Amino acid sequence: MGTSSGDRIVLGCWPHSPFGPFSDVMLERADGTRLLLAPTRQTADFISSTYSFDTVRVVPVDVRVTDGVWKVTAGPLQLRFTTGRRGLLGLLLRAVPGALARRPAWCALTDLPARALLSGVRTRGSAGAGRREWYGARDLRPIRTVAAVFEGRDLGAAAPVEPPVRFGFGSVPREPALTRVTTTVALGPA
Repeated sequence: MGTSSGDRIVLGCWPHSPFGPFSDVMLERADGTRLLLAPTRQTADFISSTYSFDTVRVVPVDVRVTDGVWKVTAGPLQLRFTTGRRGLLGLLLRAVPGALARRPAWCALTDLPARALLSGVRTRGSAGAGRREWYGARDLRPIRTVAAVFEGRDLGAAAPVEPPVRFGFGSVPREPALTRVTTTVALGPA
């Protein structure tokens, strides 16, 4: 999601991962500074080896969802957002079976349409440390409202993700959105 201050936020909620369930926040400030807020040193090291950040902080990350309202506390960040009804693309993505979404060939097939429909979005690419990464999208809902405070400063209302975030090989949808993805990271040489 973008904010009217120019800050952009990417929240990752991973119910299943090699590290167990966890959440993290990637924040790109209006000045282009990229910050990772991760709950453990292990998750911070893995994420920062896969994506690019100027600063990495290990902080408690708490995510609670009640009746479509998301509340996130991640160190110096307080975030609250609501989602709207899914549109046609969200309905189509919900029909993608999980087994198919995990396949790199599927992600390669969907990369070109994703780029065309959602400017800046990629579903496959090169990540840090010689890694390859694939995203299999399984749902898409618009984010309607955002309230965010970082280090005591109000970040303003929901806004387009402009400019695109620069953590990895691609960005997120320009319009604030909640996207369910199956992410696969192939580790490169040590």
